[in-house]
Amino acid sequence: MTGKGLKPAAAVAFALALVAGGAQAQTAKYVAKIGHLEAPTQPRHKALEKVAQLVNERTKGEVEFKLYPSSQLGNARQMVEGVQFGSIEATVMPAAFLGGFNPAVSILDLPYLYPTDRAKSQKLRDGPFGKAILQSFNSKGFVALTLWPNGRKSLTSNKGLDSIDAFKGQKFRVMDSKILVEQFASVGASAIPIQFGELYTALQTGVVDGQENPLDTITTMKFHEVQKNLVVTEHGAMEDVVLFNPKWWNSLPAGHREVIAKAFDEVRPELERMKDQAQTDALALAKTGHISVRVADEAERARLRAAMYPRARAAYLERTGAEGKKLIEIYEVEFKKL
Repeated sequence: MTGKGLKPAAAVAFALALVAGGAQAQTAKYVAKIGHLEAPTQPRHKALEKVAQLVNERTKGEVEFKLYPSSQLGNARQMVEGVQFGSIEATVMPAAFLGGFNPAVSILDLPYLYPTDRAKSQKLRDGPFGKAILQSFNSKGFVALTLWPNGRKSLTSNKGLDSIDAFKGQKFRVMDSKILVEQFASVGASAIPIQFGELYTALQTGVVDGQENPLDTITTMKFHEVQKNLVVTEHGAMEDVVLFNPKWWNSLPAGHREVIAKAFDEVRPELERMKDQAQTDALALAKTGHISVRVADEAERARLRAAMYPRARAAYLERTGAEGKKLIEIYEVEFKKL
């Protein structure tokens, strides 16, 4: 190199490198806008960033995922409809928001659907049960690629939660779901659908006695500051469904589809570790406050499942008919194998 810059040969090489780099940056033949609800700092988005990186590398830049967190592409319904109609290519959406599009997926609302053991839970996702859930989206205008774990719900209340009998007469906030209403009715409690943004005030003013949410949601939203008791029950799975627009998905070469599916599955364990760590950190934070904290053991969880599952199951079957019956049968066969 001279004082005036690169030597001619080096300058030519540098220019060619810039051209090649620019060309590489512009070779994305398939671009997917992927929207979701969580913030960029939360596990779902961090996992999606890793997926996007792997997909871009392994397709040699031909597939690019553009991520839009924090509801930038609309609320839950708008994003799901966007995927259905093709205005966006994909979303990663909690199953709880998908029942209106595909009632069969509401099976994931059933209490104690998954065992405590994470590896056994993954066997259910990977096996005939998980595959049947994904296939149930085919006729609804989606390609459902995989299920991603996004935490498990626990319980808080301003009244006692020491036993099943303690639930009687209590009022719990739930998402608007007949299954969740029956879940609480089965232990003598009433369930009231309340908008999430109104929940803190509802707990503070006694409109409801308690609520169910993952531990990190409980502490992030400061529900533990207006509740007296918290029991780690892990009774409700919070599952995400990865949905793609069929036209976009089918436009991809088979090899690219395989790369994408593998990347989502490869990143899933890391996502679950991040989510479980967030739960652990939240539990530690809750213990520093005034709220009484207790972790339900396996015997208590079994009692709660025995009480809650049958009525919630009946509510699910009432809504979903033959399709739901088939899915329940697959699930119960697979659950017994665990």
